[in-house]
Amino acid sequence: MRDVHTGVHRVVRSLLQELLRHPPTHYIAEPVYADGAGQLRYARGFASAMLGQQPAAPEEPRVSIHPGDVFFCPDLYLDYPIATLAALKQRGLRIVFTVYDIVGLNNARLFPRAYNLAFTDWFAGVMTVADAIVCDSRAVADEVQGWLQDHPGQRTRPLPIGYFHLGADIEASRPTQGPEGEGAEVLAACQSRPTLLMVGTLEPRKGHAQALAAIESLWEDGIHLNLVIIGKEGWRTQRLARQLRRHPERNRRLFWLEKASDALLMRLYAQSTALLAASYAEGFGLPLIEAARQGLPIIARDIPVFHEVAGEFAFYFPDTDSAALANSLRQWLQLHAEGKAPQSKDMPYLTWAQSTRQLLHVILENDWHTTYRPAEARCNDRQR
Repeated sequence: MRDVHTGVHRVVRSLLQELLRHPPTHYIAEPVYADGAGQLRYARGFASAMLGQQPAAPEEPRVSIHPGDVFFCPDLYLDYPIATLAALKQRGLRIVFTVYDIVGLNNARLFPRAYNLAFTDWFAGVMTVADAIVCDSRAVADEVQGWLQDHPGQRTRPLPIGYFHLGADIEASRPTQGPEGEGAEVLAACQSRPTLLMVGTLEPRKGHAQALAAIESLWEDGIHLNLVIIGKEGWRTQRLARQLRRHPERNRRLFWLEKASDALLMRLYAQSTALLAASYAEGFGLPLIEAARQGLPIIARDIPVFHEVAGEFAFYFPDTDSAALANSLRQWLQLHAEGKAPQSKDMPYLTWAQSTRQLLHVILENDWHTTYRPAEARCNDRQR
């Protein structure tokens, strides 16, 4: 696992730690990696480091397959050796992949062409070898089912599709730590005026540009509040990144922290006024439950997955333009001042321990949300 501190990697760290510390009954949890030749090897040194132990031996033997073994991939690793997995599958390995979203298939314009090609190849490979897939929300599970129905031939045999929800307790995910005094300036600003917090890599689908335009409109109207953005620069955002770095309100009422630690993020969840979740498309929305764990109110775009995650415990704004968002923010600020804005403190969420148990129940107990059945398979079922 190459941890670049994205939301997906927080998920992988958290699940792996839980599986190593509390493996399911009758199973041993072993992290694996693909070597330079595309062969799977046990990552026992990595596992020991995660558990705070000294590695017993430097040797990382190749994976051996036994009856009942399950290969579960929680990472989005686009170069996975599908051919190797296919060979191991022939020896009885059961293969389950996680699909966090299919935005790259449904909204190709939001990503670089190279990513779209790589994601499409990865997804095709998954459809070839996977015995089942697990998604991070019911919304994604339904999207995958619908996409397969609209693209016959992508999967030629039935595919069980399940879902689980992610955990909210960052402290259980081996959180990163920053230098002493990290974020002092932005934390002080949180004390001086209302603060909206955005969490996520700078990329088109996250809605940063629209949010900034809406906040600028509020500033022009004399409304004093901060916008804090946590996330590294991603793709197709060069113009926005330049705007953020050169903005006259930079480090005054506008803060962009590209390398914030998890420890600082937790403090910002605790000290901000609200989370602004402006994504046009998501697989889950990890910041929503992380914010709810800290009791931070949520302002979210009106998209299905955010309703699945936050329900009635968030304030939703319409999926339109920056002017409409600005009006929604004015409305929320008024409701907040009157003590009438939706509160997240009673929003249900899982810990990473509960999330892992939910995931294992789906995989090991075959608790699938749905099963995609190709037209030919449906026809054969009827004939039998």
